[in-house]
Amino acid sequence: MKTADQYIDSLRRLNLTVYMFGEKVENPVDHPIIRPSLNSVAKTYELAFDERYEELMTATSSLTGKKINRFTHLHQCADDLVKKVKMQRLLGQKTASCFQRCVGFDAFNAVDSTTFEMDRDLGTEYNQRFRDYMVYVQEEDLTVDGAMTDPKGDRSLRPSRQADPDLYLRVVEKTKDGIVVRGAKAHQTGAVNSHEILVMPTIAMEAEDRDYAVSFALPSDAEGIIYIYGRQSCDTRRLEGGDIDVGNCFFGGHEALVVFEDVFVPWDRVFMCGEYRYSGVLVERFAGYHRQSYGGCKVGVGDVLIGAAAQAAEYNGAAKASHIREKLTEMVHLNETLYSCGIACSAQGVATASGTYLIDLMLANVCKLNVTRLPYEIARLAEDIAGGLMVTMPSEQDLRHPEIGRYVEKYLKGVADVPTEHRMRMLRLIENLTLGTAAVGYRTESMHGAGSPQAQRIMITRQANMDHKKKLARVLAGIEKEE
Repeated sequence: MKTADQYIDSLRRLNLTVYMFGEKVENPVDHPIIRPSLNSVAKTYELAFDERYEELMTATSSLTGKKINRFTHLHQCADDLVKKVKMQRLLGQKTASCFQRCVGFDAFNAVDSTTFEMDRDLGTEYNQRFRDYMVYVQEEDLTVDGAMTDPKGDRSLRPSRQADPDLYLRVVEKTKDGIVVRGAKAHQTGAVNSHEILVMPTIAMEAEDRDYAVSFALPSDAEGIIYIYGRQSCDTRRLEGGDIDVGNCFFGGHEALVVFEDVFVPWDRVFMCGEYRYSGVLVERFAGYHRQSYGGCKVGVGDVLIGAAAQAAEYNGAAKASHIREKLTEMVHLNETLYSCGIACSAQGVATASGTYLIDLMLANVCKLNVTRLPYEIARLAEDIAGGLMVTMPSEQDLRHPEIGRYVEKYLKGVADVPTEHRMRMLRLIENLTLGTAAVGYRTESMHGAGSPQAQRIMITRQANMDHKKKLARVLAGIEKEE
């Protein structure tokens, strides 16, 4: 397993093509806007060597029998699924941001079970290729960007019927050595901090879309891959030199648009190529795993937000007010509800044909649908408790100013024995979690990550088994007899 320092050093050896604000970034590792997100990933390596968290952060490989970082593991039992959620909550607590390895982790498990079934049914050899790849990932302890979401263009049209055929990533050429792909993947969490990219189709494909039914893995610095770094609210505060106004002093997340400009993929890195009937299975399983993830990571960040709101109430002198206590209790209740769903869908997991365990898909979708709602209420209550100063107070530069700093110090004081700077720092942390850069990974990602709310409603409807429920009612109403 890699240490945090070894992970950071390994990124320095990559030759990524990254653009931000219209300029090429020559050194992504040390860029002040990117570095906090890298620190979040590094935490997944650091905690794997902490004896207190070893049970959650590590696992025994089913492929090699060696001790590995859990983020590279193929789930072998329901307890693995439960530990995944607990690990994600822990990391959310430690970083208060997106730690970015979950997408690749979820992709590993979805691709493994799907390729196994493809081989069983079609006589292909994708699963052995994929497991050889997984041994490499585990041995090198790699961070892998799971890339599913395409730009999609006109949502009313199939991939093959778009005005621009590249709006879904596709195979444009096949040779004896491999394939050539063109297109893009959008909203790619942690892409610039990853060693590899594992690509999957984004929707269930039909026969006419077979060129878009493709899954493969490549080094993140492969020729023809371009990263265009995504903007976040308040992101340029990282360039100002201080740390109060950024809120979270150490950690962050990021997304990127990843362009594939006629990129070559060797056959030993191809895990689906035209088997369109299995694209829907892969999408459904990946989405299920990733919706489970939100019952862990968002809960951990929620723990920090609840703590920040409680601390701000103390700094404001309002902690003993009954309505503050009630709001904090409601925040805890909502947060634990999310966690309960994450644990439930994990505990009900079952083995797939490959031996890799899959969560209960119904409960995973219920988990994520709750995540599209409850973090917004938790954030609203945090903003309510914090007060308006969270978004109106002067900057750190004003606090440090030799002439006007004393006014900021004097008039932004809350409780007398609490330094003004401490109060400002706590309010900025709440701002960061609810409105700033961290809000991308907490509020907005809660809505759209792993599929927007309608995607979960569709899956819940599909899996509801309404005929069975109606039969139960007919039996108890005396309309028919129980069989």
